[in-house]
Amino acid sequence: MKKIVLSAFMLLGLAFSAQAQDISKNALGLRLGDNDGFGGEISYQRGLGDNNRLELDLGWRNSNDVDAFKLAGLYQWVWNIDGGFNWYAGVGGGLGSWSYDHGGNKDSGSFFFAAGDIGIEYNFDIPLQLSLDIRPELYFNDDYRDDIGPDIALGIRYRW
Repeated sequence: MKKIVLSAFMLLGLAFSAQAQDISKNALGLRLGDNDGFGGEISYQRGLGDNNRLELDLGWRNSNDVDAFKLAGLYQWVWNIDGGFNWYAGVGGGLGSWSYDHGGNKDSGSFFFAAGDIGIEYNFDIPLQLSLDIRPELYFNDDYRDDIGPDIALGIRYRW
């Protein structure tokens, strides 16, 4: 048991001490996934240092019955795996608004949520970034959603 615990701590230490490559100062694109109808998001990343950044995502939904938007903000740490291949993790939260209109039944409101984020990305030699991540979101609202929503998405961004 001691060997397993020691090995786990060594691997964790190695992961956090891995040298990160310089991340892009800016990246703008789309984050395409599915979380209760917020399938598409405009995504912006702003590099804050050699291995951390801020990500802002604006998602919206416009259907026959529900119109909604949400804004998410995450602080992320980025670690290099090899070359342009990185993994990242982050924490943050967001807020949003929704309105429902179906057959004369109308309702609206706002919500906020806490979020975590973990994913992988590849930065090509051209200014293109592809990513795949999961963002569990814990919603705080009585009417819209009051549970955890796993948001899995594919991102494509232009870097500069």
